[in-house]
Parts: sequence; structure tokens; C-alpha cells
Amino acid sequence: MTLGDVLHYIVIGNPVSSALINTTSSLLSKGGGKHLKELEKVYIPEMPEKIVSTTKQVLTTSYPMLWKLAGRNYNFIRLAGFSGASAVILGAIGSHELVLPEKGELRAVFETANRFHFFHSIALLGVPSTKHPLVTGSLMIIGTALFCGALYYRAFTGNKPPYPRLAPLGGSCLIAAWLSLIL
Repeated sequence: MTLGDVLHYIVIGNPVSSALINTTSSLLSKGGGKHLKELEKVYIPEMPEKIVSTTKQVLTTSYPMLWKLAGRNYNFIRLAGFSGASAVILGAIGSHELVLPEKGELRAVFETANRFHFFHSIALLGVPSTKHPLVTGSLMIIGTALFCGALYYRAFTGNKPPYPRLAPLGGSCLIAAWLSLIL
């Protein structure tokens, strides 16, 4: 692998950059290309010709949108958005509510729940591209709800969950969701 390959992956080939390029591409195409023409007037004349041609190529290349890749499983992307937003909201609430020094153990429980919630919200974005999206996505959603829900309950109330087996059951569902990627 050459340095050029590594740089290409960092700038264009990784999933985050691809999503950003997809979004930008769709925004530019919805405006009939008028934004690209404005961009050319402002920025491109000041750039060297090689950068100009590369920039035009990246901005005008049609990448498949995440919704198109998801096909009929686009609801998992919506659920990922909802789950990510709820993780941010719960993270903000937890960072302000759990500030007392005597709640050190509860803060650790909360941080574990919030971290798992975020990771699996992001993982839900990839569910439509799996071989069995309904199985993987369902296990991931149920596992996240049970595991993180039980930990959030413990962190916010200070009490053990009424059903103590929810967190291990949720963890098992998360493990099964990841293992379903192998099949």
C-alpha cells in the first residue's frame, strides 16, 4: 500500500468522507449545479489547474446515497438517527444530573450505557448492507434498548433495575447481532 493509497482513503475513501461527499453531491445536484458554478467563480480561479480538475471531479461524481444503498431497509437508518439523537440527549442530561462526587459508581455505569448506546447507534447505519438486515438490526435494537436501558435506569435512579436480567439479556442480544454478521 502506497502513501497515495493511504491518503486517498483518509480523504475520500473512508465511510465518513463518503457520506459527506454523498450529502454534498446531492445538495449540489438538487440546486441544478448552480452552487457548483458559484463555487467555481469564487474559489477555483485561485487554485492550480490540477486541484481545480480534482475538485470538479470529486464534486460532480455521483456517489450512491445512503438511502439508495439501504433499499427497503431504510427504517434502520431512521432508527439510527433516533437512537443517536437520544444518546446525545441522555448524555447531556447525565452529564448535568450526575455531578455529585458520591455518585462515582453511578457515573461509571452511566458512561458505559452512553458509550454502548452511541456505538450501536452508529453501527445501525451499516445494518442495511448486511446479509440479514432484519435479524441483525432487530437484535441490535433490542439489545441496545435492554442493555443501555437497564444501565441508564441504574445510573439515574440509583436503584437496581426491577428485572435484573435485562442488562445481561441485552448484552447477549448485542453479541448475537455482531455474530449474525458472520453468517
